[in-house]
Amino acid sequence: MGLAEEVVEYVSIEDYLEGEKDSPVKHEYIDGAVYAMAGASDRHNRLSINLTKALDTHLEDDPCDVFMAHMKVWASTTVFYYPDVVVACDGLNADPYYRKQPRLIIEVTSPSTENIDRTEKLLAYKQIKSLKEYLIVSQDTVRIDVYRRMRGDRWQWEILTDVNEELRLESVGLTISVANIYRRVKFPKRPRPRVIPFETH
Repeated sequence: MGLAEEVVEYVSIEDYLEGEKDSPVKHEYIDGAVYAMAGASDRHNRLSINLTKALDTHLEDDPCDVFMAHMKVWASTTVFYYPDVVVACDGLNADPYYRKQPRLIIEVTSPSTENIDRTEKLLAYKQIKSLKEYLIVSQDTVRIDVYRRMRGDRWQWEILTDVNEELRLESVGLTISVANIYRRVKFPKRPRPRVIPFETH
């Protein structure tokens, strides 16, 4: 989801968490500054729904929970993000407004957030010890970047760009086709190139 303007004055974590409970607009928190979240496109929403539905059905009897868009993740001591989709395993004593033990995080890119998703958030999410996989899903073309934690805290990077491929989510034991992830996603039509007739003399 997109970021809007920054509120300049310093905000404590306690005030941020309390303010988010009643705020009509969601905000992410980074080192004392809060950033309002912008709206999302229909493609963005459809991708989030498809992924959430598949995960929720698969994890129906699992102790881990699936959330879409409205659950914060405590990424570090002074950073809170709202992932587009998150599977978290905090247990019965979890805070009702944020999670500290995500197993899988998914961000659906938008033009305003793609760079953040691929740099700032990638680095922050990799520091979360419980996280096993991080997905970046493009809403403008068929592309899924999979970052998977391996032995020795190494990370494997995989890219899927074909609807006939299958996405294997080891973190939750689910395999889903790329076609199902992009089901009912309508990409914007690209203008046809102008054809200039060749003239002979």
